[in-house]
Amino acid sequence: MWEWREINVGIKCSLTILLSVGILAGCYPLTKAEPGTPAEQDHATGPRAEEPLHEKERPAGPSRREIRKVIQANRNQRPSQWGEDVPGVKHRLKTTEKVAALTFDACGGPKGSGYDWALIRFLKRENIPATLFVNSRWIDENPELFRELAKEPLFEIENHGTRHRPLSVTGRSVYGIAGTANLEKAVEEVIANQQKIAEKTGKLPHFFRSGTAYYDEVAVKAAKKLGVEIVNYDVLGDAGATWSRAQVKQALLDLQPGSIVLLHMNQPGSGTAGGVQDAVPRLRERGYRFVKLEDYELE
Repeated sequence: MWEWREINVGIKCSLTILLSVGILAGCYPLTKAEPGTPAEQDHATGPRAEEPLHEKERPAGPSRREIRKVIQANRNQRPSQWGEDVPGVKHRLKTTEKVAALTFDACGGPKGSGYDWALIRFLKRENIPATLFVNSRWIDENPELFRELAKEPLFEIENHGTRHRPLSVTGRSVYGIAGTANLEKAVEEVIANQQKIAEKTGKLPHFFRSGTAYYDEVAVKAAKKLGVEIVNYDVLGDAGATWSRAQVKQALLDLQPGSIVLLHMNQPGSGTAGGVQDAVPRLRERGYRFVKLEDYELE
């Protein structure tokens, strides 16, 4: 298994997670709630040492040679597009069936490392599959919760980046947040957390969503060459966990066949859990069912 720190492309890269990063889009300054009573904590337990995967059990990601090759091939390309909908970004399930994918970001950082117990309990109780995009900083703050979520068959664990930055090859900013400074940093933002998740779960993520969900087309192209699919959404479900319960409910009720909904699982004080609880029964009455991203081709 390669280590990012071993890659030598004339830069110094580090896997150190920057806990000093300010509030990022999708990680708003809501107070981190305490877990509540033991009965409310589902299967969570106190911290325990993780058992490292045997080398042969670790899923193979891109090799050092492949990463160098992608960086060299794209190093001199200059992006012309910037946003949530640049070429190569997927937004929907490729289907006309009445299915929708609920995706939940866990952003990490000082204001974004909470855990929405009520939301996850509801998903489990109602047997609702979901895709969880998890940031490296959230994993570091919640190692045992991450372990439990990764074991849950209802949930698919995907990559929400290493430092929760917009994915740029020029350092371009959005919402006042600086993107990755260059191509090497953009690749690190994707691959470092890719490796972390694979080592902890035994499964290599296939999908990536950046902090802020912004990209340039050169960064997207490089990620795709490394075997990573960039996924955004067509339904904004909770506006970075800032919407009320009623607003979240209405957003979900507006979804269409094949919709991918962007929500958050890291802000227990938000209206996300209540809105999801209110909307799901109505959607089921309309004939909708819920799926994970890995269950369908995307477009």
